[in-house]
Parts: sequence; C-alpha cells; structure tokens
Amino acid sequence: MFQLPFMVLAFEAILISAILLSYLGFHVVNRGIVFVDLALGQISMLGVAFGAFLGFSGNEIPIAFTLAGALLMSMINIRDPRLKQEAVIGIFYAFASALTVLLISKTPHGDADIQEVLFGSVLAVSPEELKTTGIVFGIIAILHVFFIKHFLKLTKIIGSGEAVKLLNIWNILFFLSIGLTIVFAVEINGVIPVFSFLIIPVVSGMLLFKSEKHVILFALLLAASGAFIGLNLSFNYDFPAGASVVSALGVLFILSWIFRLMKQKPS
Repeated sequence: MFQLPFMVLAFEAILISAILLSYLGFHVVNRGIVFVDLALGQISMLGVAFGAFLGFSGNEIPIAFTLAGALLMSMINIRDPRLKQEAVIGIFYAFASALTVLLISKTPHGDADIQEVLFGSVLAVSPEELKTTGIVFGIIAILHVFFIKHFLKLTKIIGSGEAVKLLNIWNILFFLSIGLTIVFAVEINGVIPVFSFLIIPVVSGMLLFKSEKHVILFALLLAASGAFIGLNLSFNYDFPAGASVVSALGVLFILSWIFRLMKQKPS
C-alpha cells in the first residue's frame, strides 16, 4: 500500500486528522457537546455549498462560516434547567444540513457532492492540501500542548454543569480551534469520518480507563489504528476509504466494549 504515493499522502492526511480529532474529542465528550462536530462540520459544508453555488471553490467561505458558527456556539450559555446545550447545537446542525442540501441541489453533480460531503475524498488529497492541513493542525496542537491545563480545567468545569462567562477566552479559543480543525478535516475526510474520529476513540478509552492521561493516550492509539486498518481495507478490497475507516473504528469500539464487559464479569 505504501509503495503508491497517493496512498502515502492519504494515510498521512488521515493520521494527522485522527490524532488531533481524537484529542479534541476528549473535551467534546466530557463537555457533553457531541453534536458540536456534526454541527460545525455541516456548517463548513454549508460554506462549501454556498461557495459552489456562487461558483467559488476556495477555502475562505467555509472557514468564515465555520469560525462564525464556532464563535456563536462558544457563547451558548443556557441557564434554563429544562434545556441542554446539545439541543441548541442540534438545531444548528439541522438548519445547516437543510440549507446545504438546498444549495447542493442547485449545483451540478449534486448527489456526488453530497456523498463527498459525508465521506470525503482522502484518496485524492494533494501534497499542497496535506501541507496546509499539517501546518494548521500543528499550530492548533501546539496551542493545546502549551495551554493544556487551562483547557482541561475548563472542560472539567463545564462537564460538572457549572456556567462559564459568556466571553471566556479559553472557551472561545477551544471552539475556534475545533472549528478550524473541522474545516480542514472535513474537506479531506468528510463529515462522518470526522465525527467518528472525534467520538469513538475517546468513548472507547473511557470504557477501559479512569485517568484522563490513559483515556487520551488510548484514544490516540485507537484512532491511529482505525486509520491504518480502514485504509488497508479500502486498498485491499476496493472499498470506499471513508466508510472503511468508520467501520474499522466501529469494530474497535465494539471490541473495547466487549473487553470491558469481560473485565466486569464476576469470577
């Protein structure tokens, strides 16, 4: 597989996506905002569809749409106990999905575009795309490494149900960083694989470990393994790459779940 240059590029692209998304997924799951990935991914695709509708193919519109959506979501501060943040984020997702379908229906090859939105085109990634994505992801990773204590502390506060200030700088930085990550990751991998990398590895880690460090390390390992196994399935059996990766992650999650059940089984 790695004797083919395009497969090497595909693996590198999907691997850096897997690693960064699985780390960010720790914060997403602990904050209880699982819908945020689907919502921001769909807003990014709304930007792509809007650009295509206007005849414009650059990244500027999707980035602007996603960062605007991330900024709005960072300001969601619901005090009514009957409502949850997930419900509002879900409305963003549904609304953006509907607008995306409306716009894509008015562009050539609409059905093919929707399929690419969902599962991406990682096998067609170019060296320029990989370089740009690597630089953006590297900057975001450095930000989180240097300020990891601030992000983890805020995630614990939000996860416990405590309210934060409307313009909390660390909350805004988190949403902007995840928004930028999703813009570039969705363009390569598609909405469903990005959602899977964000959620499945960390949930699998939580099934097996208690400490934050072990959960994060296991999530990174499982995400990388899912990327490798999925791409191998795609290469050897001529399956779609995105669906193969998601299927591999799903199997690894089930194995993690079975292992947890075996550990809990009374002797």
